[in-house]
Amino acid sequence: MPRPIWKGAITFGMISIPVKLFGATESKDLAFNTLHKVCKSRLKQKRWCPVDDREVFQDEVVRAYEFTKDNYIEITDEDIESLPVPSKHTIELTSFVKSDEIDPVYFERSYFLEAEQIGGKPYALLMRALKTKDVVAIGKIALRNKESLCALRAGDNALMLETLYYPDEIRTADLQAEPEVLVSPQELTMALSLVEMLEEPFDPKKYHDEYRTAMLEMIEAKANGQEVVAAPETPLPKTVDLMAALKASLEAAKKGKPGAPVATEPEEPQEEVAVAF
Repeated sequence: MPRPIWKGAITFGMISIPVKLFGATESKDLAFNTLHKVCKSRLKQKRWCPVDDREVFQDEVVRAYEFTKDNYIEITDEDIESLPVPSKHTIELTSFVKSDEIDPVYFERSYFLEAEQIGGKPYALLMRALKTKDVVAIGKIALRNKESLCALRAGDNALMLETLYYPDEIRTADLQAEPEVLVSPQELTMALSLVEMLEEPFDPKKYHDEYRTAMLEMIEAKANGQEVVAAPETPLPKTVDLMAALKASLEAAKKGKPGAPVATEPEEPQEEVAVAF
């Protein structure tokens, strides 16, 4: 396990649980370097001071906030540490809610919480309570120069902490309203059958990053002097006849799932219902 990125305590009521926080995810994005096109040497980025007209090194760099145009307030580590914010070292649990009450758009990043040795029993008690009541705990944590709303939930073998965005950090979808379209009962029946055929428990192990795999294969081929040939792209289906497209989709799904139920269409034509997509 890497070094913890935060140490403190979870509190609820009069109970205190000393814990350590670890990142639960890591990016697998491929990193590219920039080279000089002529000599292929790797380029270096330098911090440059336009006033002194010279490179500035790390020990000369300070942190500052621009409070008005071209006017800055320097902020030191001591300034940040002296902030009168309890969440710097304490996650106070203020409420417990059902997890499905939190819109997924609020979730930001996931972390593991590990109990210090003396906090083992209250840690286990909190996990058991969250599982039994099927709820998540809401609190705040100061992390990475900001105080975040957070949700604690019981994972398989550890408490998980999810940082949450505040409402003013969520962008509103200022999109033009789509007009209502008429969907027939037959089309809706076929669509529901297709959803039922493809419905299954979520298994993340089934999925992998095909783009990254293809990129690594291409890099290896180029390193071995092989010519890279672009694969033809599969054309997107054109939905001209919606009912025909639904029937074709159902047939394709049935081939992949033997024994799948066959969609039945209403025998008598019925009125179309208005559905907004």
